[in-house]
Amino acid sequence: MTTSDRISGDGHPTGSASSIIAGAVSGYHLLKIVGYSRTKEVPNAKCIDSCPFVAGGRTWHVSYYPNGDDSNTVDCVSLYLVLHDTLAKAETVKAQAKFSLVDQHGKPVPAYTKTTEIRDFSVGITSWGFDKFIEREALEKSEHLKDDSFTIKVDVTVMGECHAQEISSIVVPPSHMHRLFRDLLSSKTGIDVEFRVGGEMFSAHRLVLAAWSPVFRAQFYGPMKEGTTTEAICIDDMEAEVFKALLSFMYADALPDMKQEEEYAMTLNLLVAADRYDLERLKLLCEDKLCNHINTSSVSTILALAEQHHCHELKAACMEFLSSPVNLDEAMESEGFDVLAKSCPGVMKDLLRSQIVPSLLGKRKPRE
Repeated sequence: MTTSDRISGDGHPTGSASSIIAGAVSGYHLLKIVGYSRTKEVPNAKCIDSCPFVAGGRTWHVSYYPNGDDSNTVDCVSLYLVLHDTLAKAETVKAQAKFSLVDQHGKPVPAYTKTTEIRDFSVGITSWGFDKFIEREALEKSEHLKDDSFTIKVDVTVMGECHAQEISSIVVPPSHMHRLFRDLLSSKTGIDVEFRVGGEMFSAHRLVLAAWSPVFRAQFYGPMKEGTTTEAICIDDMEAEVFKALLSFMYADALPDMKQEEEYAMTLNLLVAADRYDLERLKLLCEDKLCNHINTSSVSTILALAEQHHCHELKAACMEFLSSPVNLDEAMESEGFDVLAKSCPGVMKDLLRSQIVPSLLGKRKPRE
């Protein structure tokens, strides 16, 4: 019986998987030709060797022929990769070379990038490259020859031994705990607490809420616990949609989907609720989303909220926005700025320190 025909104890065929891996080690070397015009004095078929370099675990050098490597390539630059290892003279190395002319930003020029086939290299016997890598006229007219210099990048890939490797046939799916908890909430299986919010009823599990919120934990299991009450817990100062979003987060660990036109107002209210129930992660998610809503009309409201609920990063984002004199002037004309001035005098002091005082000292930024 073949492997594929074997049957497991439960009647299902077993399976396995493996890979054959062709190993390879790569490296590169940057060869800069400085004083190109003077290298043209080198006779045809004569080369200048680079310094030895290590790439792919082997030592190499590049042979640079400024006037070609024979009479047929006298108008071209020729480049060859040469195995330089002095301790492995009898050994053959299977490798591949890629030569690239480099632009002024250090990026290879596609039109002048050439790759050899995989070849056998032997010390002092074989070298591989291109006899017509680039015509001298094309090089001299290009922008890549600057200050009489140009750079060649040589990528070397040394081939290793092929080997087999067993692959696990077990595919582990990503966690779906959030979906399980969401289903638990929607099915109302095992619910043991109810809330009345804005005239609507909501069911939940005490342990889930207590795991997320220290406030709920104290409420259900602390000295003043409501852990045994069977009556619905009333929350009078929160909208039903906000509490629904709060519950959704505690069961799914993510912000609920919101319509674009409702996102700003919902996120403001949800941040307040997160602070009330000490849900730090939800609070930070709301801060991050509100940073995308900062403008001259909203910044006063967001800044006041950030100050009242100790949202330091959100406050910093607002202050950075108001550091622009143009933004500050427009924000001062909004209705929310008067509310900000009355409810958050500390913020006004911060604005004075960051804007008005520097202005009096002649350091305020000019209008954009």
